Amino acid sequence: MRAIRDDGAHHTINRGMTRIGFTYNLKPDLPAGAGPDEPASEVTAADDEPPSIEGGRDRPSHAAPAVAEAPVPDDEFAEWDTRETIDAVAGALGAFGTVVPLEATHDLPERLRRARVDIVFNIAEGLGGKNREALVPAICEFYGIPYSGSDPLALALCLDKGRTKEVLSHHGIPTAPFVVVESADDDVALALDLPLFVKPVHEGSSKGITERSFCQTREELRSQVAFLIETYAQPVVVEQYLPGAEFTCAVLGNGPSAYVLPIVGMNFDALPPGAVPVYGFEAKWVWDRPDAPLEIFDCPARIPEALQRSIERVTLRAYRALACRDWSRIDIRLDAQGVPNVVEVNPLPGILPDPSDNSCFPKAARAAGISYEELIQTVLTLAAERQHVPLAGRRAGHAAP
Repeated sequence: MRAIRDDGAHHTINRGMTRIGFTYNLKPDLPAGAGPDEPASEVTAADDEPPSIEGGRDRPSHAAPAVAEAPVPDDEFAEWDTRETIDAVAGALGAFGTVVPLEATHDLPERLRRARVDIVFNIAEGLGGKNREALVPAICEFYGIPYSGSDPLALALCLDKGRTKEVLSHHGIPTAPFVVVESADDDVALALDLPLFVKPVHEGSSKGITERSFCQTREELRSQVAFLIETYAQPVVVEQYLPGAEFTCAVLGNGPSAYVLPIVGMNFDALPPGAVPVYGFEAKWVWDRPDAPLEIFDCPARIPEALQRSIERVTLRAYRALACRDWSRIDIRLDAQGVPNVVEVNPLPGILPDPSDNSCFPKAARAAGISYEELIQTVLTLAAERQHVPLAGRRAGHAAP
């Protein structure tokens, strides 16, 4: 097995157990610097409550009174993980050896260099910037340390919604017609027919995707584009609104052996009356509460077999075109003709461990008979096999169907 000397050079050592580095970002309302070795019961999981909400905005003209006062969310750390998730992942990884917690703070490079780990299991979303999700894998590559998941290029590419759609279009993979705008005064979006949907170009976890993202008039479009550019300090994707059903697809594997877990279908009838039929920030973090959960998911999706196969084909084409590895979650929506279109590709999928939470990747895994622990262990196994890293400890994981 490989390890790192203090000077960064590799050497081989003989040890009985695999040392697994575990990189993550902990939500900041939890104790600073805490790692998965502390009991989960000592802190409150941030996912138990929606993020703090500030202010309010006039309701969009299409919304019914039930959703009239949808607030502006404070979603800065929506992508980061809670104590509950970190503990659950660390517990699953422990079946293979010693887990070395490595919170992805500014001193990560030095701590990783000294950790002498054999492989890194990475769920870190990064501290900031449009390439934030690529930073931990890039550091691993700099030191020659194997790691799980997609490489820096794929992670940076998939976080850029505009570039992702360009690659998909180049490969003939259906995605909604779009433009990227940097100013509310940019008239390039006039070439697209209303209604339109707008979102920040470099965000995940539905950040910036709210009821007001659905624009039925040019005035609504200019207003929301201006708001998003001011709030998130980045360009905005304006795309044709797809009116059909929506699905999300969890993918495991590499190359020709990659496969789609049971498809998750969105039941938008569960949203408040008058809500826009999208799985945006309000649906994820405001309306879906522990005391009143939204029954928004059907898994496996109740759809004809022909549509299922079509969705799976498009999903795997996108997965391979964007060079995703080990796992990813891909969102699909049908256009007016019922053709599956790729909405987004997420190579760092959310993995909340509690079955009562609406976390799509674990939900799809459970529908396939894969426990949460087996899911995490499968991803580690895929990464280890891809990089020829032997894993000590108990052999676990799930074989492809």
